[in-house]
Amino acid sequence: MNKRKILVTSALPYANGSIHLGHLVEYIQTDMWVRFQKMRGHSVFYVCADDTHGTPIMLRAEKEGISPETLIARVHDEHLSDFTGFYIRFDNYYSTHSPETRQFSEDIYTRLKNAGLIAVRGIEQLYDPVKQMFLPDRFVKGECPKCGAKDQYGDSCEACGAAYAPTELKNPYSAVSGAEPVKKSSEHYFFSLSDARCSDFLRAWTREGDHLQPEAANKMHEWLGEAGENKLSDWDISRDAPYFGFEIPDARGKYFYVWLDAPIGYMGSFKNLCERENISFDAFWQPGLSSDTELYHFIGKDILYFHALFWPAMLKNAGYRTPTKIFAHGFLTVNGEKMSKSRGTFITAESYLKQGLNPEWLRYYYAAKLNSTLEDIDLNLEDFVARVNSDLVGKFINIASRCAGFITKRFNGQLVDGEQYQHLRAIVDKRFAMWRPDQIDHAFEQREFAAAVRQIMKFADEANEAIHELAPWEIAKDPQRENELQSACTLGIQLFYVLSCYLKPILPETARRIEHFLNCESLPWPALTDDQPVSNLLLPAGHAINPYQHLMTRIEAKQIDALVAANVQSLTPSAVQADSPARHGQKQQHGIAPIADMISIDDFSKIDLRIARIAKAEHVAGAEKLLKLTLDIGNELRTVFAGIKSAYDPEQLEGRLTVMVANLAPRQMKFGLSEGMVLAAGDGNPGELFLLSPDTGAQPGMRVK
Repeated sequence: MNKRKILVTSALPYANGSIHLGHLVEYIQTDMWVRFQKMRGHSVFYVCADDTHGTPIMLRAEKEGISPETLIARVHDEHLSDFTGFYIRFDNYYSTHSPETRQFSEDIYTRLKNAGLIAVRGIEQLYDPVKQMFLPDRFVKGECPKCGAKDQYGDSCEACGAAYAPTELKNPYSAVSGAEPVKKSSEHYFFSLSDARCSDFLRAWTREGDHLQPEAANKMHEWLGEAGENKLSDWDISRDAPYFGFEIPDARGKYFYVWLDAPIGYMGSFKNLCERENISFDAFWQPGLSSDTELYHFIGKDILYFHALFWPAMLKNAGYRTPTKIFAHGFLTVNGEKMSKSRGTFITAESYLKQGLNPEWLRYYYAAKLNSTLEDIDLNLEDFVARVNSDLVGKFINIASRCAGFITKRFNGQLVDGEQYQHLRAIVDKRFAMWRPDQIDHAFEQREFAAAVRQIMKFADEANEAIHELAPWEIAKDPQRENELQSACTLGIQLFYVLSCYLKPILPETARRIEHFLNCESLPWPALTDDQPVSNLLLPAGHAINPYQHLMTRIEAKQIDALVAANVQSLTPSAVQADSPARHGQKQQHGIAPIADMISIDDFSKIDLRIARIAKAEHVAGAEKLLKLTLDIGNELRTVFAGIKSAYDPEQLEGRLTVMVANLAPRQMKFGLSEGMVLAAGDGNPGELFLLSPDTGAQPGMRVK
């Protein structure tokens, strides 16, 4: 086997929020894939870092009365503690606020500038005269210029779904100070993505070389258009002081936008590791030297745009290698719905650990759900309890617990050897001839973790069936059948050993305890060539094991109830504070508005609410917040532009029933005519927006009364 040289990264968590179970979908699957590759003997480096720059960091530090550096150092320790608690093992966990990341940011910028791909031009922005700072879109609020809804953010209206520039808001105010902002011009620096050197390269790169999953590649093609089209806009890579970040060389008072140096943080973290461990950085990043190395990014689908367009275009035109592959994944739902603080399903990693739940329960459950696509996965809490108890305890651990005691007490911990061992090998090769380790190997390599788990549990079922047929607990009753008892229990321990090797990337801490129990230095990856028998995977003849100690407990339903209860947050206005996102691109949470003025039944009867079936849902080119919905209301189809893109993918929606306002005056929007409004609950955050659905039996066109 050729030894591969692999560099792996996960997306950088933002240093202004806690790690929650949704984030862990990414880091757990990356860790499992890295552990699998290391078990196979490859040279693998897994690096990550906190993403530490930007306005939210600066403002939070100011609010707490500390420096941004103090804040990000504290959050770094919190994040690393959470990751360590879930057995996520980085080779380096660093920070983007580092000399290495600054060096590469300046280097890439300078190379792009020298290539003529940096442009400077003036733009008009809203400026807070009290805080004396330009305001990002999400830090401006006011009345929607389209429908007049109050307290809307500066980029889109959550009431009517309209998209607009913050300068279009009516009666705007700063979300930072409350002051009325003024318009002010400033020079900004742009990366010329519209340049043919970028757009032509990206069209080729996203289509060739299997760099992206098919659905991700299709999305890139939609954004890029065909040759000759110029759909890409130049990318604003600068921000004005005050700003926490790296100042742009030769541009006093101008700072790199956080999304420029965030992916460069991969390079910074790896460089830091290279300096400590004497690893060749250039072998992984210089095109002429990196032909035998591999670079993989694991990311959420919400940041695909940055990683599959901006990042490779920057790298290519700055003279660095581009990623081998980008692995994007979906989001996490809990009990079939978006994570919710009000229902207690917006669960932090710290809370899960503090409640005393085994982190490997979650690692296994995620593995049983994950595949290589962009599909969302669901953490169904009832199924979580049932699956872990059935698979891990009832099937896997049960094999060892039923057989180990007899080996320890009756045979001094020794498995069979000599003729008995050869006879056992023959039984294994005959009975388990259909075992296909290569299928598990292939599934792990392709990140088809659910397929791997299904195959492993199929083997566990067959192993349990064999032990059940032999019934060592019955054999043990007859003193004349000692050899038979030792052989039966040895078979169970040997099969448990093989299963443990397969599960090691998923259950690393349990595997460590199993290594002590089985008296193994390290569980190896159980690989076989086509002509090798299954018995080649077994422990050697006469191997001695240590006394068995319990390896895993069952989940109690009351533990899950306590976890949910511990995470329920009051939704009174005083209890809901502005919360920062853990990833850029996610909206900030804001307080719930007070109850509105009373209306009469006559006022309510004027609203014509209808059941609608979503016949078609699609993205809107150029719109960051909107989805275009074609709604069937029984006797006609309506088009509605809804600001729900942050919470739903189009494929999730088609065929679903919802409720719409059918007599709302049509509104001409930038992207077309919107002929109504769909109803949703929540404040618009990705984890707090819920499309209304009728009860079973409702039909399109029915009126809601």
